[in-house]
Amino acid sequence: MTDDGTTTAAATGTLGYEQARDELIEVVRRLEAGGTSLEDSLALWERGEELAKVCRHWLEGARARLDAALAGPAAPERDAGDTAADAG
Repeated sequence: MTDDGTTTAAATGTLGYEQARDELIEVVRRLEAGGTSLEDSLALWERGEELAKVCRHWLEGARARLDAALAGPAAPERDAGDTAADAG
């Protein structure tokens, strides 16, 4: 039997970046609006923390892909430039 945190974390792991971001925005809006019980506020806060982790994971993955893409083509361009300079 799993606890609610494990179940929620597993469900959160399947969210895409945009879904997690949009839900996080809604959580923040509800917290800022107030009017919820302490228990509901804590549950919203915990959900927000989980969603922030999902967003961070997606953004870190995107950063790694960008870094790899920027590092990959730079080497051949430099080699091509060196070859052109050597030929001229």
